[in-house]
Amino acid sequence: MNFVFKSKSRTVHNFHDHDQENSNEAFVSLTVWRKSLLLNCSGFTVIGSNGSLAYRVDNYSGRHNPVVLMDGSGNPIFTICRRQRGLRLMNNYYWLIYEGEVTKYCRNNNNYSRIVRSREKCNVLAHVYSDNRLHKYVVEGSYTNRSCKIFDESRNVVGEIKRKYAMGEGVSYGLEVFNLLVKPGFESGFAMAIVLVLDQMFS
Repeated sequence: MNFVFKSKSRTVHNFHDHDQENSNEAFVSLTVWRKSLLLNCSGFTVIGSNGSLAYRVDNYSGRHNPVVLMDGSGNPIFTICRRQRGLRLMNNYYWLIYEGEVTKYCRNNNNYSRIVRSREKCNVLAHVYSDNRLHKYVVEGSYTNRSCKIFDESRNVVGEIKRKYAMGEGVSYGLEVFNLLVKPGFESGFAMAIVLVLDQMFS
């Protein structure tokens, strides 16, 4: 599958959440590809709405802990670390998202967010907490089907994962390529870090 990064078009792809009829604020669209651009390397490639490389994950070792999210220039912006709670039981994990890059043991004094997989039976996937344990966001829907939303404390949609379709053809790119829609004011890098956690939870 081929992508052209430097597009001549500067058009921002807009999205409106139809669940919020009174909101006319556009969402910025990112294209997420579950593949690294480097040979023999797993990871992610994220393309901005202007066609440029926005974020990347290049996993040389094949291990998924920790995972470093970089900007398009290769600068680390977030590190995702998986931790285990208590007994070694299935799905008994939580994730920490640190600002910047941390050591291989994920020890850092930087601010972090904590993501816990939901144990509820409804469509709630995960809860996101700040470093002082305050509830910040909730993720609902189905990551497996690439259809989920990120809600803030006021139940406003600040991010959404949707399947990507070929323009004019209505043909889906499948599960490997999808859209990440981000509301202005919500950090797109942090939204992508949440995507990386969801991918570990449900892939």
